[in-house]
Amino acid sequence: MLSLLAAGGALDDHPAGLYRSLPDGLHRRLAPELATAALAHGDSDGGARTLARRQNACVRVSGLSPIGLSAASLLAAAGIGSVVTAGPVTSAAPASAPPAARPGRTPDLVILADSYRRDLPAALLRAGIPHLTASASEAIGVVGPLVVPGRSACLRCLDLARADRDPAWPLILAQLAGGWVGPPACDAILAMAVAAQTAAQALSFVDRGAAATAAVNGTLELFLPGWQWRRRTWLPHPYCLCRRIHPDDPQ
Repeated sequence: MLSLLAAGGALDDHPAGLYRSLPDGLHRRLAPELATAALAHGDSDGGARTLARRQNACVRVSGLSPIGLSAASLLAAAGIGSVVTAGPVTSAAPASAPPAARPGRTPDLVILADSYRRDLPAALLRAGIPHLTASASEAIGVVGPLVVPGRSACLRCLDLARADRDPAWPLILAQLAGGWVGPPACDAILAMAVAAQTAAQALSFVDRGAAATAAVNGTLELFLPGWQWRRRTWLPHPYCLCRRIHPDDPQ
């Protein structure tokens, strides 16, 4: 029977060695994650390949807002091997926010959450590091785009596209860059919903790559009070030079 199954390609080696290498506590904690991944992707290895990708991945979260901190916690709970937080703690962040830290390796993905430094996107583009933005204000949550340098629309592409539609957009952008001293109109539920979507997009990228990630060349937007997500498509802008930076990026 086993020979017939093997000949038909119906068998997949169970990665017992990988599971034995995990501490018992970690294996038990990640069991629901692995079972879900195996079912969602049709894997017959119990989620072992997904586990290996997540354990080997490094994700950096820049911006210690409630969205950034919650997304970091979700990614760690989902089995990402290295989750690093960096940036100033916002006044709305929990008192138990983890200390800022720097990864010892180049991250596979950087999440730019709310309060990230505004010079980071350009620096990440030059370094060829994929990055995902996430924010919420004025009762609207936005996740994306997930920028794969040299292959997908970057944040400047979005600004150029908005300027094409609204000549006043550069002025609005300058005002936004000046900072807003009032509350961001983002309650705890909206922040958690955006954090969960952010973590989901990051995991999709780690698990299956850019082609399987809805936030590549798009933003996912959540509007209150309807609580309905919608996707908006953004293509690389013809006047943006981002696709010339790393055209051969392996991601």
